[in-house]
Amino acid sequence: MPGTAVYVTALLSTAWWLKGQSAAERARFVRHNSSNVHHIDVGKWWTLFTSGLVVDGVPALVGIGAVAAVLGCAEWRRGTLRACTVFVYGHLTATLMTEGFLWLMHVVRLPGVPTRARDVGISYGLVTTAACLLALAGGRLARYGLALLASVLTVALLYDQELADVGHLISLVLGALAARTDWLRAPSGPATAAPAAPASPDSEEWTTPRHTPAHTAGRQE
Repeated sequence: MPGTAVYVTALLSTAWWLKGQSAAERARFVRHNSSNVHHIDVGKWWTLFTSGLVVDGVPALVGIGAVAAVLGCAEWRRGTLRACTVFVYGHLTATLMTEGFLWLMHVVRLPGVPTRARDVGISYGLVTTAACLLALAGGRLARYGLALLASVLTVALLYDQELADVGHLISLVLGALAARTDWLRAPSGPATAAPAAPASPDSEEWTTPRHTPAHTAGRQE
């Protein structure tokens, strides 16, 4: 599972480096790598990607362990390309939708828009991948698993009332929609064809003559 290994290594390296920094340096790093309206305005689009290298809101090892479990399961079941594509698609799309909503509010000059909000973390891609895996599982696991995940995220939204909680619900919908695509539903790996049965002497494919004509007896090509 090379995709999971590379991403987990990047998360561990970032977490280890941040652990050795002062509180002011950690705050500065998070501030400069947050995907917010201000960075979109000034053209720092790379923060859309670097924001996914910081574990925020939960202990670092807990978040990294969740990534290893969910992304690793997706990569094992669906292959590296499809698993990583779903994770990145969830992270980028949910971030753009939530920050795009704030950006529109900022453009029309609504008061109280947090243009420099702290927005980093792994949760958007993680929720999208988990929802996609549950939806692809089908049956009772898909029904009850998605319902439980939606319930937990809704309760978190009602309790915290933060924009990130809205992004988590958006991520769940994105994962469920991704699972409906033929590209993800196709089995991973090449299909194995059944071996062909050998031709019988009485079939049309049996080309060796059963009797040698009398006038060619003893003749060799």
